[in-house]
Amino acid sequence: MSGSIGKPTPFIDAVQKVTGQAMYADDYRMPNMLYVSFFRSTESHAKISKLDISEAESYPGVCAVAIGKDIPISFGVLPISPDENAIAVEKVRYKGEIVAAVAAETIKAAREAVEKIKVVYEPIKAFFDPKDSLEVCAPEEQIHSHTKNGKNIHKTAELRFNEPEKELEIAKNKQSGFFKFAGVTHAFTEPHSTLAIWNRDDTLTVISATQVPFYLHKNISKVLGIPLHKIQVKKPTLGGGFGGKSDPFPHEIITAYLAKKTKRPVKCTFSREEVFITHHGRHPTELSMSVSCDDDGIITALDTDIIIDGGAYGSFGVVTSYYNGVLLQGPYKINKFGFRTRRTYTNKHQCGAMRGHGAVNPRYAVEVLLDMMAQSLNMDPCDLRNKNFLPENTLTVGEFRITSNGVRECLEAVRRKSDWDNRYGKLPFGRGLGVACGFFISGSALPIIWNRYPQTVVHAKLDFDGRIVMFSGASDIGQGSDTLLVQIAAEELGISMEYVQVETADTKITPVDLGSYSSRVTFMVGNAAKTATTKVREEMAKAISKEKDVTAENLIFNNCRIHTKDKSIDLSWEEGVEIALAGRGAFVESGYYISPKLGGDFKGSGAGLSPAYSFGAFISEVDVNPNTGAVIVTKVWGAHDCGKALNPLSVEGQIEGSIHMGLGQAISEEMRYHNGQQINANFFDYRIPSSLDTPDMDITIIESNDAEGPYGAKEAGEGPIHPVLPSIGNAIYDAVGIRMMELPITPEKVLSKMKENA
Repeated sequence: MSGSIGKPTPFIDAVQKVTGQAMYADDYRMPNMLYVSFFRSTESHAKISKLDISEAESYPGVCAVAIGKDIPISFGVLPISPDENAIAVEKVRYKGEIVAAVAAETIKAAREAVEKIKVVYEPIKAFFDPKDSLEVCAPEEQIHSHTKNGKNIHKTAELRFNEPEKELEIAKNKQSGFFKFAGVTHAFTEPHSTLAIWNRDDTLTVISATQVPFYLHKNISKVLGIPLHKIQVKKPTLGGGFGGKSDPFPHEIITAYLAKKTKRPVKCTFSREEVFITHHGRHPTELSMSVSCDDDGIITALDTDIIIDGGAYGSFGVVTSYYNGVLLQGPYKINKFGFRTRRTYTNKHQCGAMRGHGAVNPRYAVEVLLDMMAQSLNMDPCDLRNKNFLPENTLTVGEFRITSNGVRECLEAVRRKSDWDNRYGKLPFGRGLGVACGFFISGSALPIIWNRYPQTVVHAKLDFDGRIVMFSGASDIGQGSDTLLVQIAAEELGISMEYVQVETADTKITPVDLGSYSSRVTFMVGNAAKTATTKVREEMAKAISKEKDVTAENLIFNNCRIHTKDKSIDLSWEEGVEIALAGRGAFVESGYYISPKLGGDFKGSGAGLSPAYSFGAFISEVDVNPNTGAVIVTKVWGAHDCGKALNPLSVEGQIEGSIHMGLGQAISEEMRYHNGQQINANFFDYRIPSSLDTPDMDITIIESNDAEGPYGAKEAGEGPIHPVLPSIGNAIYDAVGIRMMELPITPEKVLSKMKENA
């Protein structure tokens, strides 16, 4: 073996990125290319009574104009909720929705032509507050006609186990709270961008900034009626996603349609305001939660009622509705557990998946309530948590299969490093420590599209030049999955990483992978890649053993050589390749991953199922100015159980990124609206923490070595964000004695709470 696994390894595309050589979607240019601009709605909810595109069609430089009736078939990332049109057909549902698209010779001509489009609207009552969407309305006021009982409720997800409400009624020790969370967005650096090319053989190539080439491929085929085998979707270098590029988007389908219509390459790149309008970020949330414990601090019940603002369309909303509840089953053992989530439609930009999908806001609530419980029981918050952790190799009440579990080690690490026992509750007024724990999936056990195909397939090709080429549909969105493929091939074949190259995320060349979301890639693609390259090694060993009259099992692959233990056979890698290919030429081996059958047989049992779960514990230290209410997070100690760190450099980076993103949601970031119009759709008014706001970070990687993960690995991309927010909220309580139940925690809110408590 090469020893590639477990070593801090720079990403294979790092030099290209930092030197500006990497090709992002907007970097691609084609001869004879057209540019797209969009006419967007100025109404939040209205019928389109008249749409006049005649002046735009005749404007100099314009080659095509598209409207809703041209591409009326609805789509969505979830086949159970295909409620969106690429272009509004009969009515608009939010300010900024696309009503028409223009393709022209220059972007200037396209934008000027858009201004020539005329539209007459018939306004309909708009719904901006999700509580209003819970009420019965007139049929014509329904945002979507398919919603039930005359209400604008997209999805109600509800599960109850062992009657938690009855336990909470009689509980001696109970903590309850109402929490409110503003919507936040991904704020990735690279804007959405797509290039569509109609080829001479009547096939379509789409190069797009996407996390899900396969799902984009499927939805383009559905909406445009192009057979799957005539479409190629390629993901170039991606400038951040965090879930914000994990849907198929209207602009991608429109660009593809215009390429087909004009038989020319068509390019679309968003402005920053358009990126904000497209959104698909974390849902604004209001929730009421109650937790009870016995006198020893053992959790006896948890119940919560959640309302999430989904915006105008479904996106991942059905999944989000369940994730808000089911992922509260860990990291603590809770035998009496329940939740109800109602996802409403409103006339705002739609919400979808964002790092820590669905579970970040409820995690804040439960961790704050546990801190309140510890206070009421006069118990250390770390001790209370330690009493309640799930053991390894167990089932939760909702039948999640817990395998490896390093959460105790995580808590012990941050407790020791922060000197918690000597400092918690003892710092000067204005300074405080807070703790929180987390839990997340390592990929969904159920695919979005129900079929019998594996969750992922990886091909490994060996050819005469001695190089291994790894073919995978996985999308590297900055988390380093391309590098992981190289590491695994080098590890299994005992060669240096320079012998390995990758071809990824191209639906014409690579086998299907379901995309980069739900923290699935390292676990699932890693397993498939390991299988594929193990097969290559076995094939090579079989050929060498036959020619050299040695048992295949006695051959050792390492340091770019293939040899027996006694060195009676000692071949260079190139010599081994020559023998392996003799009489057959290049060969390809495939590996795949299918999650084991998991879960119960009740409705909703599939939500949150995963072959493994990650765990973590974080402690934050804050400095709160009692005169201004300003909160400065000075240090964060983070420990995360990722099973096995295949690339510790990458794992540390993911944890640090989660801290930064969690910090933003906790203290400054929010999507602000006025009558459905977003009023901070830019990086000046949408307040992302800068490098100067970023705290000192102390990262501990805990390795529990999961039996099912590749080399023992689990996820480290989304799980680390969950404890960040509540550890900050709990630290503020230790600092100035106030419980912050609404995010973001702005100075004004802090001062208001302090005055209430005075």
